[in-house]
Amino acid sequence: MMESHNNQKKMAVINDLTGFGRCALTVVIPVISVMGLGCCPVPTSILSNHTAFPSCFIDDYTDKLEPYLAEWEKLGLKFDGIYTGFLGSLAQQSIVRRFLENFGSPETRIIIDPVMGDHGKTYRTYTAPMCEGMKALVGCGHLVTPNVTEACILTDTPYKSFWKPEELEALAYKLLCLGPQKAVITGIELPGKRIGNYCMEQGGHGILIDVELAGESRCGTGDLFASIIAADAVNGVPLERSVRKAAQFVSKTIKASDALEIPRTDGVCFEPYLWELGDSKKQCEALL
Repeated sequence: MMESHNNQKKMAVINDLTGFGRCALTVVIPVISVMGLGCCPVPTSILSNHTAFPSCFIDDYTDKLEPYLAEWEKLGLKFDGIYTGFLGSLAQQSIVRRFLENFGSPETRIIIDPVMGDHGKTYRTYTAPMCEGMKALVGCGHLVTPNVTEACILTDTPYKSFWKPEELEALAYKLLCLGPQKAVITGIELPGKRIGNYCMEQGGHGILIDVELAGESRCGTGDLFASIIAADAVNGVPLERSVRKAAQFVSKTIKASDALEIPRTDGVCFEPYLWELGDSKKQCEALL
């Protein structure tokens, strides 16, 4: 009898591995694990610390991805969820497209976090062809989680700081026209020291979910937010409920980080509160 490696619900996560600074896989792995899913990382690069620090060591993993994934093919792995984060080149985008074809299934939830820019600017590593490639990749997903800047890049919409509700609805609709079933636009600045997230599903109306602006922006908050959304998507949690939970958790951990005077570059102090994301019922269901 052939052994199966697909008896537990699990998620493949394609992102970089950063040793210090609480972002990417160092955030994603504990969050997805505590939410009851096996987390299988695909490292796109290895960094000593993220690039917001004055210097860092970087080892690009592009050339190693295909032999890495070939071993997974030998094992016959399939995934209930596939979650992609930062991709550093057109070559990595192409590898991810093939990964979705080889390791997904009609039931696989594909979550695309299109890490492309922030504060109205595209990251310096992102070229115009890579932006076009990300548009195509978003079309392969079930759920896309861009911030406002990324939503504008993906939909060729001029960026601005403040948005009316009807403008957010139009922006989310444009994202859905790229192909995903669901979209969440994150990090929307709102009056009265509030921060919002706008979610919409195909065929439905959008909703703006806001929380108190807990403090200044920190590295890794987007990874923390998207990880919760991704795990909930596989666990079948309704999108609105998931966004509320993720927003409240991020807000709470930012406050805790400020209280401990943790530098912004060091990310969010989420570890003492990680247990709050666990749910024994969901973890048992994840085994089925």
